[in-house]
Amino acid sequence: MNNPAFTAFTALALKAVGVVMIVSSLVDYIILAIPPQGLGADGLPGWLVNLTGQISDRGIIPMIGIVLIVGGFWIADSAGAGGGDRVSAFDLRFLSFVLAGLLGLMFLLAIPLHLVNLQRTRNEAIQQIDQSVNVAETQIESQSEQLNQLLQDETRISELDRAIASGQFAGPQLEQLQNIRQQIDQLRADPALLDNQIEEARTQLRERRQQAESRARGTAIKTAIRTT
Repeated sequence: MNNPAFTAFTALALKAVGVVMIVSSLVDYIILAIPPQGLGADGLPGWLVNLTGQISDRGIIPMIGIVLIVGGFWIADSAGAGGGDRVSAFDLRFLSFVLAGLLGLMFLLAIPLHLVNLQRTRNEAIQQIDQSVNVAETQIESQSEQLNQLLQDETRISELDRAIASGQFAGPQLEQLQNIRQQIDQLRADPALLDNQIEEARTQLRERRQQAESRARGTAIKTAIRTT
């Protein structure tokens, strides 16, 4: 177990693996930092959030590489083949410590930037949810007005009855006309039915908005915890 050749090979192997891990991580970081083509200002916060998350997920790789390099030097020094305790500016150990400090500083500076971008992304997601809900509510209001106008328009109702009785429509078209006529009869028999249906639709929209906003906030919190 105290074979100098084996010890030297082990130390060299650890250093080589550590260097490969660090270099591959740095190349990976450079590739990730290249923004995709066509990225606009609106998509920048989301891309930065994704970039920070990916770099954070890969952050352990260069750290392991640094540990392997330091471990290789420790084994070499313990065996008396490492040139003593001298550490020069060009020593791999010194460069590893510098890289560790730079990575730590990078992650430290990335935390507030990531939180800001995460907040912007969450706000944009909630804004999109609100816009979709507002569009749906507008559609409900428009349909409600159309139904109210139809209920008060005897001419259109008579035209509907004649179309059903004419025999010109069959299959799904006739079924659709009959459903409209049946709905008119139901709404005339119970005027509050339309208001109840509208209120039920609004309640469902509010519930979906709350659920979507909760998911957006939950995703933002999980992402913040994972990356910080």
